[in-house]
Amino acid sequence: MKRVFAVLVLAICIASSMRVNVAWAQEYCLGPGDILNIGVWGYQELEMKEVVVRPDGKISFPIVGEVEATGITAGQLTDLLTQGLSNYVKDPKVTVNLFKLRTIRVYVLGEVIKPGLYEMEKQHNLLDAISMAGSYTKDAAKKKVQIIRKDQTGEPVKVNLFNLLRKGDMTQNYALNDGDVVYLSDNGRVDFGTDILPWISAAYQIKQM
Repeated sequence: MKRVFAVLVLAICIASSMRVNVAWAQEYCLGPGDILNIGVWGYQELEMKEVVVRPDGKISFPIVGEVEATGITAGQLTDLLTQGLSNYVKDPKVTVNLFKLRTIRVYVLGEVIKPGLYEMEKQHNLLDAISMAGSYTKDAAKKKVQIIRKDQTGEPVKVNLFNLLRKGDMTQNYALNDGDVVYLSDNGRVDFGTDILPWISAAYQIKQM
């Protein structure tokens, strides 16, 4: 019964997160394969739909030319395009919207029903990752979820899943990027060597086969 309730709550929160995605979009880092809609208010000729971030990580935009888009947010790309256009257009109002997300791979480990490596296409956020792993177990410490970023050098991102599920705090529904690790513990401690590294190593070996 508890498991059914947990899945139901998770499903409701995921539905809500599709509507409340402003904070998520501010965190999501663009990468090759993302598709964007770009517009400049008052300049229809500069409107571009379904602009694909190329494999080299760049996009092409009229007047501005080549722009590096990989590793930055849609807001940061907006600033770059605004800066480039300001040399030719007075006070440009640029909008950059995510039209379609690329496929990323994330690890969901620890106290989830089906820990492992998952491919995410439509939504790249914490709730969707946990849902793909079958939801959390009864032993999960929902106030001590951690997101370990790829190539991270500092502390993991600490998430209070309890506040997200019970209080609707969507600021806790963090955006995920390729190679991120979501870890749900039952004791508040992460043993990278025994709990996380074997999964990453196994996935790497499979990829090399």
